[in-house]
Amino acid sequence: MSLPIDPAALDPDDFGEKQAVLEMDHEEAIEHVREVCEAVGFGIPVEFSPSELLNEKVDADRDPYYVLGACNPEIADQALDETKRIGGLFPCNMIVWEEEPGRQRVYHVSIMKIARLLGTAPDNDAWDDILETTGELTSEAFERFDSGETDGAD
Repeated sequence: MSLPIDPAALDPDDFGEKQAVLEMDHEEAIEHVREVCEAVGFGIPVEFSPSELLNEKVDADRDPYYVLGACNPEIADQALDETKRIGGLFPCNMIVWEEEPGRQRVYHVSIMKIARLLGTAPDNDAWDDILETTGELTSEAFERFDSGETDGAD
């Protein structure tokens, strides 16, 4: 199978890749990411631990790995007005995995940018506005992850 996009030719900004390292334990990092997401305007309607599930179901012996499904309802509503197919990528995930005890990686890719790359989102001004707004919220979140802030008042 040949890919329609050359992954090596993509800049991480093309698909909205963002990463941060948190020097804290895994549970503390999950709570920090949750608090920051909520402070910048994302709710967390879905969350789960794939590592716990896989360790239980197939004895995988995985290190801590957690998914927080972030959502801004107003933006999600606008995105669905533009394309119903965006729901196939919902929610916007923030991933937290333990690189080593006391060191957690936070990882995110933009589902809105990925949808545009895949051709499942329109190339129009409304989608540009969605990309701009989600990009600003996500950038603010990652700035706060890096600084240790949650609500900006810390």
